[in-house]
Amino acid sequence: MQQERRAQRAARFGTTIFTEMTALAQAHSAINLGQGFPDFASPAFVRDAAVQALVADKNQYAPMPGLPRLRQAVAAQWQHDTGRAVDWQHEVTVVSGATEGICDLMLALLDPGDRAIVIEPAYDSYIPCITMAGGVPLVATLRPPQGDTGWELDAAELRALFAQRPKVILINTPHNPTGKVFRHAELQLIADLCVEYDVIAVADEVYDRLVFDDAVHVRLAELPGMWQRTVSLNSIGKTFSVTGWKIGWAVGPADLNAAIRAVHQWSTFATATPLQDAAAAALEHAMTSEYYAQLRSEYMARRALLRAALAGADLAVLPANGSFFLSAQIGDQTAGDDRAFCRWLTSEVGVAAIPLSAFYSEASRALHVARFCFAKRDETLLAAAERLKRLG
Repeated sequence: MQQERRAQRAARFGTTIFTEMTALAQAHSAINLGQGFPDFASPAFVRDAAVQALVADKNQYAPMPGLPRLRQAVAAQWQHDTGRAVDWQHEVTVVSGATEGICDLMLALLDPGDRAIVIEPAYDSYIPCITMAGGVPLVATLRPPQGDTGWELDAAELRALFAQRPKVILINTPHNPTGKVFRHAELQLIADLCVEYDVIAVADEVYDRLVFDDAVHVRLAELPGMWQRTVSLNSIGKTFSVTGWKIGWAVGPADLNAAIRAVHQWSTFATATPLQDAAAAALEHAMTSEYYAQLRSEYMARRALLRAALAGADLAVLPANGSFFLSAQIGDQTAGDDRAFCRWLTSEVGVAAIPLSAFYSEASRALHVARFCFAKRDETLLAAAERLKRLG
């Protein structure tokens, strides 16, 4: 029998649910509302900036920390949004998407046996990145919605986890997959515990421009005592509909940026130069225009279309006021098995979704819920609505 060739830290990782459901959608010509990427064109000014960078022959290695123009644009945006001046040379690092930033930070911050808190349901790269660094994940579980109330932190559970002396906590707001926007009081609790136990926070904020209704995005790094212990991750992919570019950045104090760079230099070293330049142009344009307001308005309309489609299929939509996802409680076609339901929905109804259990380390703790993406053209969402009527 052939010896296992993979290291133990990687042997447990299988194919992601996104790869599985996308392949199933393609096999059955299903409308893919599963994986979170737009099916519409990115803004012309973003594409034009990329073409101009290519034509100008900005095609060689960028500096390891990122193009100065992009780091300056990120720092300017941060100061515009928060009022805090950021040192672009030492407090901003460009990475190949926020997902690389998460991996780099776990490798840079965690020694074998160090603990890191993850709040579930969670973006599926968090625990694998902790594991590959030799860390030990500690899992806090959001309380499921009750009526009109959204997902809630369990304060007592969170305090008990901090008492185990973690080194890091990962926070994602606005939240994937639930669409939760963490309230100021919840983030203040996290901040207080981070200060009390001297914990580093990694704040994943890639959906920060997609906040709806009366919700307000609060940056964890802005709370008292948190700048010096927080790395805030963001990227151009969600905000400018270029998820394939993989241009992200980390903002935070110089010592934590030095940590991420220590790993980044040996993983990717540098991210695509022309796309970094175009990302800078996009940020510069957005900061002096109505782009962000227009983006939010367009996504609110798409969200309304998807909400109506799910309601028309008698699927109970859960509260969500951020990101570009809605979740719905599934029907009884597959005895409450959300993975089986999503496979059935894809192959038999022709609409792909992602089972919420994929975002839990233990599927038994998940609600029986499917996550749907509304970063799609109106025609796509309306076509999905027609197919979903078969459930009603």
